[in-house]
Amino acid sequence: LICVTFFMCLLGIGVGMLVREYGKLSNLDKFYFSFPGEVLMRMLKLIILPLIISSMITGVAALDSSVSGKIGLRAVIYYFCTTVIAVILGIVLVVTIKPGVPQTANEIDRVGSTPEVSTVDAMLDLIRNMFPENLVQACFQQYKTKREKVEATTGVDKNSSTLTEEPVTTATTAEASENKTQEYKIVGMYSDGINVLGLIVFCLVFGMVIGKMGEKGQVLVDFFNALNEATMRIVQIIMWYMPIGIVFLIAGKIIEVEDWEIFRKLGLYMATVLSGLAIHSTIILPLIYLIIVRKNPFRFAMGMAQALLTALMISSSSATLPVTFRCAEEKNFIDKRITRFVLPVGATINMDGTALYEAVAAVFIAQLNDLELDIGQIVTISVTATAASIGAAGVPQAGLVTMVIVLSAVGLPAEDVTLIIAVDWLLDRFRTMVNVLGDAFGTGIVEKLSKKELEQMDVTSEVNIVNPFALETTTLDNDESETKKSYVNGGFAVDKSDTISFTQTSQF
Repeated sequence: LICVTFFMCLLGIGVGMLVREYGKLSNLDKFYFSFPGEVLMRMLKLIILPLIISSMITGVAALDSSVSGKIGLRAVIYYFCTTVIAVILGIVLVVTIKPGVPQTANEIDRVGSTPEVSTVDAMLDLIRNMFPENLVQACFQQYKTKREKVEATTGVDKNSSTLTEEPVTTATTAEASENKTQEYKIVGMYSDGINVLGLIVFCLVFGMVIGKMGEKGQVLVDFFNALNEATMRIVQIIMWYMPIGIVFLIAGKIIEVEDWEIFRKLGLYMATVLSGLAIHSTIILPLIYLIIVRKNPFRFAMGMAQALLTALMISSSSATLPVTFRCAEEKNFIDKRITRFVLPVGATINMDGTALYEAVAAVFIAQLNDLELDIGQIVTISVTATAASIGAAGVPQAGLVTMVIVLSAVGLPAEDVTLIIAVDWLLDRFRTMVNVLGDAFGTGIVEKLSKKELEQMDVTSEVNIVNPFALETTTLDNDESETKKSYVNGGFAVDKSDTISFTQTSQF
């Protein structure tokens, strides 16, 4: 399947080039042409929700609360470290190569519009979205605040007539308005898109609670396990449609591109970003994996090839999640308790590629505007790029919104984001691939570090895998009788018959 997918990628590029050259398609024709690709995207997005919910809940419920805390901490430390390394690497490259020095901002055509974002509001929205007020709504909408100017109303005395005012008032009101600070009010609204962060926080807590409920919670654990299993089987079906969808997805994107000249103008900038992503994914991440796990990182990466190709094609780490799960569990044999817990969190907060891209883009825009950045501003870019990349949900081109936050933090013109939008669709694919690779290496590293705890859990769960509250001791007496001890109605009952199962004898 991986070979077929790769062949279809190349075929998609070829078809796109040919249709672009020889088929004069109207805008409507282009839209219809990329329809099979759109269907693939819809299929993958459809499966995100049941996958995240079932995998997070079963992953956390299967772990002891202290163990899940340790695993979570290790995963977050790994994500944070790799993101910081990516940002530093990006800044070193962009300061060395200086892609923005040979040209000015006026030479590059602007595309699209600048999203209006305030750094403080964006960070507060991130926290608000962690605690959605409606769980069902969180499945399809995110909360977002925006600032609106408050119009200053000047109070006029009812008794005095407006005609008898002195001619000086115009000057004084002008002076007063200059001194007056502009008032804003915050308006909350919902925008479309899964609130992944809110769902993850809820599933985390929910999984811990049903894990601790023992036998009472077992029904729910079984339900979500079955849901997870069913979802993964649906993913396998989607995988067979993927090669067809990918051809039209790529070809459609190539046909859509209006201006190829922009690639020449921004060539050095793209080369800087791509070389940074290449160094991060082929040297830094494999090196971390090699040092900690002591196994061949490139064999591990080859196991993830299907997921990486999918990420490259559809440029969304959340939509790639179903394929990432399948590769990590079936090709690289990572413990399911780790993948279910680490991968959904990784797809949301681990954005190495995005962080590197934002750092490079911010310094590039500063170079275009002939601004010398001091050490303090570069540190500010590093910190905001790291924080903003964590806040970027796993949706295509969320990087543009976070890009504005990074630019605002160091006082660069936010509207200059329009200079790089033209090539963003292409770079977005590569940085998503790096994000997915980072998530995957994370599962391998966390599994290695958590080996002791997982083995300890295996030993304790061998008592009874189905129900951790049941204590069953089996002693063979002359190969005839088996004695089973089970927890029944607050006391231990000895059950000598084999026919009656534990679940039938115990009634709470």
